[in-house]
Amino acid sequence: MSATPVGRDVPTSAGGVRVERVVTSGLFELDGGSWEVDNNVWLLGDEREVLVVDAAHDAGAILEAVGGRHVVAVVCTHGHNDHVNAVADLVAETGATAWLHPDDRVLWDQSQDAAPGGELADGQVFTVGDVEATVLHTPGHAPGACCLHVPALGVLFSGDTLFNGGPGATGRSYSDFPTIVESIRTRLLTLPPETVVLTGHGDPTGIGDEAPHLHEWLDRGH
Repeated sequence: MSATPVGRDVPTSAGGVRVERVVTSGLFELDGGSWEVDNNVWLLGDEREVLVVDAAHDAGAILEAVGGRHVVAVVCTHGHNDHVNAVADLVAETGATAWLHPDDRVLWDQSQDAAPGGELADGQVFTVGDVEATVLHTPGHAPGACCLHVPALGVLFSGDTLFNGGPGATGRSYSDFPTIVESIRTRLLTLPPETVVLTGHGDPTGIGDEAPHLHEWLDRGH
């Protein structure tokens, strides 16, 4: 499985850093339930190195898209099994460090035997080629949920915090609707409106597309 186009106009940096997407499929399991899901695995990189956002379901497909590039890091936007169930194999094959916010260990430990190699922190910066990706802690969908903002490309990797159509789900354990709305309102909707939002599932969206609907989300309450 090779990387596919993003689906929105995302520029390439002067140094050749670009965004690629790999869509993988598998099961999301939580609270005794199981659902078939398609996940977006995002690659941020140039010809030499790449950062992987969310190693979901199929390490082989991700490795195929990575090619021979050096993996700078595997960043987990949160600890739900469908976003981390290929982490162990990917780390074993590449030697990269998997990063997770410590508040999400309660979810990580439900499906993973080994601890993640690094702890994400709000404001932490990863450098890939000539661009920087900054960690934004955005709890709500999960207590340690994080996004990655790449100002040089005008993109946000939102995990399951913000989707095309509104906030991520909060009807399951360790999630909270008022918290996710506050995270989106204060951490994401303050970004430039032209920012492209690259989501954990489904189609990309934009900050300018979602911002006008904040009060609708509050009214519906989920």
